[in-house]
Amino acid sequence: MPPTGLEAVFLAHRDTLVRFLRARGAGDTAEDLVQDLWLKLSGRMDGPIANPLAYLYRAADMLMIDRYRARRQAERREQDWAGDQDGTEPPAAERAVVARQTAERVATTLAALGERPATVFRRVRVDGIAQRQVAAELGVSLSTVESDLRMAAQALAALKEQIG
Repeated sequence: MPPTGLEAVFLAHRDTLVRFLRARGAGDTAEDLVQDLWLKLSGRMDGPIANPLAYLYRAADMLMIDRYRARRQAERREQDWAGDQDGTEPPAAERAVVARQTAERVATTLAALGERPATVFRRVRVDGIAQRQVAAELGVSLSTVESDLRMAAQALAALKEQIG
């Protein structure tokens, strides 16, 4: 039985679809993309298409874009895993460990200042609460809050110098 419908249009325009994909940048993968398009179309069981040729070109273009995006994602994952090409930037996993260790050192430095200065620093600098409100919450003067913030800033600046 001779092909009909979308199958017939595909077979009649297969070579032009390959040329279209090559012109759009698919290069040597154009043949593979047309084969993938055929596999997708052969399992299609819905109704007739108003403009089958436009449908084929659009589907082929979307397959090429999907393949390009998948390749770029894989490259990014590989680059994140391996780190920077020249080796100057550590891999993402190592950066996460270093960040966690630095956060622990910051927490230890703040804890060494005492409970109130650490609380003042967190409430003002991390939570974004106004200094007056923190002073009222803790039952201390505004100048005490400012002093605690200065002490925390100095301790963290010293830690930054120590870390390098």
